[in-house]
Amino acid sequence: MPNSFGHIFRISTWGESHGPGVGVVIDGCPPLLSITAEEIQAELDRRRPGQSDITTPRKEADVVEILSGVYEGKTTGTPIGLFVRNTDQRSSAYSEMKQAFRPSHADFTYQSKFGVRDPNGGGRSSARETIARVAAGAFAKKVLALAYGVEIRAFVTGIQRLRAPEIAHFPTLAEVEATAVRCPDLATAEKMIEIIKGVRSEGDSVGGIIQCRIRNAPVGLGEPVFDRLEADLAKAMLSLPATKGFEIGSGFAGTELKGSEHNDRFENRDGRVRTVTNHSGGVQGGISNGEEIRFSVAFKPTATILQPQQTVDLSGQPTELMGKGRHDPCVVPRAVVIVEAMAALVLLDHAMRQAAQNRAFEFPQK
Repeated sequence: MPNSFGHIFRISTWGESHGPGVGVVIDGCPPLLSITAEEIQAELDRRRPGQSDITTPRKEADVVEILSGVYEGKTTGTPIGLFVRNTDQRSSAYSEMKQAFRPSHADFTYQSKFGVRDPNGGGRSSARETIARVAAGAFAKKVLALAYGVEIRAFVTGIQRLRAPEIAHFPTLAEVEATAVRCPDLATAEKMIEIIKGVRSEGDSVGGIIQCRIRNAPVGLGEPVFDRLEADLAKAMLSLPATKGFEIGSGFAGTELKGSEHNDRFENRDGRVRTVTNHSGGVQGGISNGEEIRFSVAFKPTATILQPQQTVDLSGQPTELMGKGRHDPCVVPRAVVIVEAMAALVLLDHAMRQAAQNRAFEFPQK
């Protein structure tokens, strides 16, 4: 199903940018998990529009409503329904898009595939759909934290050509949230904000890079061959709007090393097998090895810019289109929590698959 994600812990999202709202159904969540609307809301508040002067000015409170699957503050084991209403739609800003295709948007491909599309805010292709993923991710994050002590932290490491220095420690949430751009290196964060404000004043946009780190992930998550952990993480990240690249561990830089330099040597550290280095990014043979999982995701510049652009209309005739509406000059800062949510969904699904495969039956041993 194209609008569903996961195997045992499975989500299905629905809704459009300018429709009544966006929702998600979570299937497979363990029962008796204590969770409140406030905990879900805390995650959504990190994603919502209008939170700083470098994001879209669209004003949405993004208040979550729990429709089913939670009783007296605990999950019941039945499908969980969550809904966030749209309250600040301005569809008039998209009237010209009904007849013309926006460059680098999904307008042309949706029209070609389905023969129809919702032009208001991009409809289903809008990043507003990610509300559902963040809401579901709140459940996955909590299960992982309680069951394994897993911590997931994403943060911005690059905006356009500017790169932050390597963050040696595992950043705290407070460090990430200290600035609007969500880069833990404060000196770099200030420069990133200047870049975003600069392109915004020109009616233009920029992209960037988010790094995600996961610690305390248990050994053994991931399946051989097709459902390798890094393959599922890559699919999850590249399913996000505006993503154009994924790398794990040493990534492309690893191609510059020799095997003798790149191999992660094992050692016995306090009775536990560990690796001395972590070029593998916490995954070997498609399976987590207990080290910190590290990957990065590249986001392209926001496709809607407030400048005239050449395009074609529905009949293929040349025309000029001027972007309107309220858009982020850079989607990267608001995408941090979305990357965390998708990472949590992948890890929890694999943890539940691992438990189902290895703990469901006990066979007598000779």
